[in-house]
Amino acid sequence: MVRVSAWGRLGRVRAGRRLRAVTRWWRSSLQVRVLVSTLGIGLVALALLGAYVGDRISSGLFEARLQQVLGESARSTRQAQDVFASATATTRADVQQLLQDVTAAQRGGGSGEREVFVLRAPGQQSTVEVGATATDRTLVDLVSRELKEATAGGGQQWQSVSVPDEDGRPQPGIVVGQDVTVPVVGTYQMFFLYSLEAEQQRLDFLLSTLALAAAALVLLLGAMTWSVTRRTVHPVQQAAQVAERLADGHLSERMTVRGDDEMARLARSFNEMAEGLQDQIRRMEELSTLQRRFVSDVSHELRTPLTTIRMAGEVIHASRDDFDPAVKRSAELLQTQLDRFEDLLADLLEISRFDAGAAVLDAERRDVRDVVVQAVDHATTLAQRRGSFLSVRLGDEPATADVDPRRVERVLRNLLVNAVEHADGSTVEVTVGADARAVAVTVRDHGVGMTAQEAAHVFDRFWRADPARARTTGGTGLGLAISLEDAHLHGGRLEAWGRPGRGACFRLTLPRRAGILLDGSPLPLVPEEAPERTEVAPLPRTDPAALPELPAMTGEIAVVADLRDPTRTDVVTDAGRAGSTTGGAP
Repeated sequence: MVRVSAWGRLGRVRAGRRLRAVTRWWRSSLQVRVLVSTLGIGLVALALLGAYVGDRISSGLFEARLQQVLGESARSTRQAQDVFASATATTRADVQQLLQDVTAAQRGGGSGEREVFVLRAPGQQSTVEVGATATDRTLVDLVSRELKEATAGGGQQWQSVSVPDEDGRPQPGIVVGQDVTVPVVGTYQMFFLYSLEAEQQRLDFLLSTLALAAAALVLLLGAMTWSVTRRTVHPVQQAAQVAERLADGHLSERMTVRGDDEMARLARSFNEMAEGLQDQIRRMEELSTLQRRFVSDVSHELRTPLTTIRMAGEVIHASRDDFDPAVKRSAELLQTQLDRFEDLLADLLEISRFDAGAAVLDAERRDVRDVVVQAVDHATTLAQRRGSFLSVRLGDEPATADVDPRRVERVLRNLLVNAVEHADGSTVEVTVGADARAVAVTVRDHGVGMTAQEAAHVFDRFWRADPARARTTGGTGLGLAISLEDAHLHGGRLEAWGRPGRGACFRLTLPRRAGILLDGSPLPLVPEEAPERTEVAPLPRTDPAALPELPAMTGEIAVVADLRDPTRTDVVTDAGRAGSTTGGAP
């Protein structure tokens, strides 16, 4: 039973595969669909037409033969009746001989041989008993009781019967009967059995001829449909192939033009469109190259005057205490904007390197958790200023990978700064996860969030979800775009998720070794809704020198900004160790 069940399941699986393959073949070929549909409609039409024509021919042959048989049997019956009327037979033997003579004489008809039966009429009684006569007694049973009773009612009656031929195969036939009066013995019934084998052979010949003609017509229709659809579908298939090649970047692909018909005009129009697209793409590539070269050249050229302005600005900023308050404030603003301008220039140079394909990955074997800690250190000051809670879950297992620490730290700094900027004082969670193939870091905030459409554009250059929203970090608008390029340079992925009012989550996934193709991530991008976190109160002030040395940071680290003292930060590890530092460094 188990073996039968297994074979049954295997058969169903194979049948399902064949059905899916046929379905794909049917859906993928317009020519096959047109050909099969045309042949199907043609076969149905020919079948209906053949059935109608065959029925009409059969009815015509039968009616013609029936009228001939009825006329011939009526004449034969009258002749037999005349013989009976003029006969002088008086004894049983004479009557028996008379019946045999008449039966034998009537066997031959005008349309060929027939079988003749002279039978006593139902209910007929006579003092002289004379038996029935027949040219073939084996066929007497073909005269049914119903036909005898109908004939006894008067007039000529007929019935269709099945007559066995010499080989025993049934052939159509007709039995025609009529009453006759025989001397001495009274009323008898004379029946004539006609075979319709000749008419059946003629009908079979006509139907076979029609079937051959229908088969030839179907083949001709299929060939014509195949030829027409091929001439129609082939240019469309060629256009699809050329379009795919164009989409793959082979802009010189063109369709073959033959003739001057509609398909040729389609091919010429397609080629003209492809040439226009190629020309437009070439101009856009040239413009993009010029733009990248312009940005790169301008960025490099601006470094020299920026260095000079930076030196002068530092001199002015160092002497700001000697100025009046208005000039002092101007010096501080100048220094701040110089820092921002230098960051923008550095980002532009980095983007130009990515565009030119000159970015180089300086990879080394590092524990990504250490890089996360360094990025958190950098973002602590901003978190203090914005009143955000930084929660870091590093995990207990090492998360080593071949990475460029500088680029990964820059990615994480951008994500942390972006999260703190939009957290509106809520918790920012950083989680590190790893598996056998990849290392992942997620940065989750509970701020204003963003829509799915905004998440799709968040890595675009200079893109902002809400242009009216005030910025406090002075970003360049290129941070996330550079982060995405850094992730791609590692062979990794940088993804974003967000919902309005529920915050956002960014996930960086990096392969552990170069060449690994990522098919997943150790951490989910869409966060699971967790219960409200319990607020962590600042620890009492403690002299850092009095604290024992903290162990290596593993597990969960909570960085809490104390708003009462912006220069103080409390650090809580999963081991329960606590410490206090100043200057924003945990």
